[in-house]
Amino acid sequence: MFIGEYQATLDDKGRISVPAKFRPLLKKKIVVTRGLDNSLFLYPMDEWKKLGEKLASLPIATAQTRAFSRHMLAGAMDCEIDKQGRIILPGYLKAFAKITKKVIIAGLYNRIEIWSDELWSVYKAQTEAASNDIAEQLGSLGV
Repeated sequence: MFIGEYQATLDDKGRISVPAKFRPLLKKKIVVTRGLDNSLFLYPMDEWKKLGEKLASLPIATAQTRAFSRHMLAGAMDCEIDKQGRIILPGYLKAFAKITKKVIIAGLYNRIEIWSDELWSVYKAQTEAASNDIAEQLGSLGV
């Protein structure tokens, strides 16, 4: 499982270093796609296949289903982790996530999120301020 929050820097070639702790769980091939809240989602190939199967099984007659599938699947790019543990982020994904130089890599159990440092700071402050309300709402789900 992926847990923790790490800082990284985009190099001149558009690469970021995946935390060493995560590399054994990712193997060599991964998928990076547009996520939510202007973040990127990074999946190990086996988790990506599970998500893809779920999305493919949704009814295409619903506009929201089609839109979400397009968001996740059309925005996806398969990547390889190089020998130094780096991945190249395509330009369209960097633009979507507003990534310029500093990034935050957050482990979220079965996926990794990649955030611009600035957007992460704003999101984290808002979420921490609302944490009591969020906890109450999740309590009704049994969390």
